[in-house]
Amino acid sequence: MAKRDYYEILGVAKNASEEEIKKAYRKLAMKYHPDRNPDSKAAEEKFKEAKEAYEMLSDAQKREAYDRYGHAGVDPNMGAGFGAGAGFGGFSDAFGDIFGDIFGGGGRSSRSGPQVYRGADLRYNLEITLEQAAHGFDTTIRVPSWDECETCHGSGAKPGTSPTTCSTCGGQGQVRMQQGFFSIQQTCPKCHGTGKIIPTPCSTCGGAGRIKRNKTLEVKIPAGIDDGMRIRSSGNGEPGMNGGPPGDLYVEIHIKPHQVFQRDGDDLHCEIPVSFAKAALGGEIEVPTLNGKASFSLPEGTQSGKTFRLRGKGIKGVRSGYAGDLFCHVVVETPVKLTERQKELLREFDQLTTEGGSKHSPQSKSWRDKVKEFFE
Repeated sequence: MAKRDYYEILGVAKNASEEEIKKAYRKLAMKYHPDRNPDSKAAEEKFKEAKEAYEMLSDAQKREAYDRYGHAGVDPNMGAGFGAGAGFGGFSDAFGDIFGDIFGGGGRSSRSGPQVYRGADLRYNLEITLEQAAHGFDTTIRVPSWDECETCHGSGAKPGTSPTTCSTCGGQGQVRMQQGFFSIQQTCPKCHGTGKIIPTPCSTCGGAGRIKRNKTLEVKIPAGIDDGMRIRSSGNGEPGMNGGPPGDLYVEIHIKPHQVFQRDGDDLHCEIPVSFAKAALGGEIEVPTLNGKASFSLPEGTQSGKTFRLRGKGIKGVRSGYAGDLFCHVVVETPVKLTERQKELLREFDQLTTEGGSKHSPQSKSWRDKVKEFFE
């Protein structure tokens, strides 16, 4: 039975790039992989067919021979092909990516030698005041770090002894496992990817080669930073393994509740208690801000809940070109613990306003009219 054209199998044009060929193969491998189609002979055949097509077209020499002579140019039984090992590197690289996609491993597994791991990132929660967030400041924090063990100088072995090559992986840090008709690599379970075994661990560090200590870092908190924002300190996370780069430290900001202000982005909100008489008569109201004092005019007859906006009296955020606003919410305060004389004056005042009609209490009249209409 004649073999199908390799380009046709992968569904690509003859002038397709290496990346297009690899992408097409990945798609077919994901679709017809035997682990995803355990009971399908047809899927297994399609997978083998796609594998063969990619193995040939991913190698420049094989592809050139195939383009010139067809299947005869790459079939060793026909005298014009190449050795079985040609092009296997490209195939194994693609297979490593595909296997990671199917089984969640991610990355390539074909690399030899001990695995190199980047250190983990660390998070430090820093609680600051609203004033500090608004104006910015410099501070110091203490975070855990790892230093080289002074006893074994980082080898992890007891002084006078040395680490030995792992007999399981031969110092590669990885072992090859067989799954079906595929051969895959995984981290060596004995040396955990280091390629070394420590027969006699250092008593100071327990074989880790490093000791946990605390270090002091200076952190600059920018003006206008908001709750939940993070400051990155590059390279100050946990150290990497087998020569890998260290992780980063993220300082996460948490702003303490304020006694006066509530923050909303770059704006501030506050409640302003106003006496009954002040609300009725009006006048100047002095209010606090994060940069001193400010004032605004309270008009006569101000009702509770009225909001006054003071432009530019909020916070200038880290990404803002100008400061936000301060919103003052008026709360008319009802007097308590009145003397008899005060009660007498209020009764007299109430009688006078009632006699004056709805002009003194427009909201009450409106409400009574709505209630009356509702019951009618």
